[in-house]
Amino acid sequence: MLTRRSIVATGTGIGLGAAFSPARAQSGAVRMIVPYAAGGPTDIQARILAETMAEPLRQRVVVENRTGAGVVVGTEAVAKSAPDGQTILLTTVAHAINPTLFPNLPFDTEKDFAPVALIAKVPLVLLVRKDLPVRDVSEFVEWVRSRKGQATYGSAGVGSAPHLGAALLLMMAKLDAVHIPYRGSGPAMSDLAAGRLDFYVDAATSALAQAKAGTGRALGWSMLTRSPAAPDLPTFDESGVRGYEAYTWSGVFVPAATPRQIVLRINTAAREAMASPALQARFAELGAELAEPGPPEDLARFASAEIEKWRNVVRQTGMSVQ
Repeated sequence: MLTRRSIVATGTGIGLGAAFSPARAQSGAVRMIVPYAAGGPTDIQARILAETMAEPLRQRVVVENRTGAGVVVGTEAVAKSAPDGQTILLTTVAHAINPTLFPNLPFDTEKDFAPVALIAKVPLVLLVRKDLPVRDVSEFVEWVRSRKGQATYGSAGVGSAPHLGAALLLMMAKLDAVHIPYRGSGPAMSDLAAGRLDFYVDAATSALAQAKAGTGRALGWSMLTRSPAAPDLPTFDESGVRGYEAYTWSGVFVPAATPRQIVLRINTAAREAMASPALQARFAELGAELAEPGPPEDLARFASAEIEKWRNVVRQTGMSVQ
């Protein structure tokens, strides 16, 4: 079974080195900036994708983690980089929420980036600390309600998928809890394992591995139907939180001024990578659902819809970076 540790080791070691032919490579390496901490679910996807895209790009692809300010630091780095295809961004749903969450972003999310390719959708999983006295989602809801706003939950930062997923759950179940943001999923998971957090709505990419390792207990699946990756894990909808559905996603963007032919070259490399049986198998083991490979315009439409979708959640929940 693929674990988070083995994936990270592969991405930082022999995996990248074996994925391209130096004799055919163009000069320099492509930087894939990930605005999340190393070892988290987005970082894991990035390293698999970078490894597989290197061959069709004929360039080495190096993952660079740039964290901070709710993914703003890493995203800004790409927005202000040279539009030459040598710096690309792999980001998540946070890219769609930040225009509403941050009133003074140092970039324009819709104008300063050129969409390249939608890579995958990743369901979310409700994890609770291993000694929490609940067995399912309905008992969890009643336990949180009994805590009268004192239950704690973590996230990979304000506006991250874990934050959004938990905020939507609390809103729909009419619950209140204390949000504790971290700089990435890894640190939050460490505190959950240590019992310093009550619950965490994590991406399935890492949540299933954590549940298997016993560092947290999985109670609910965020999609409307169960997954073959976790067939015994009930959905929130069937557990009483009717209509609840949330997921994060991963997509590749480049600076807006990047020439069309370069955008298409990276898009083609991403699509070839997504067609790789090896990548498909690894993403499936992580609980990630690959998107249908398509042109850059597919991501443009999807990202625009996501911005609108999460704008209402931010406003209704009073989500704030302060």
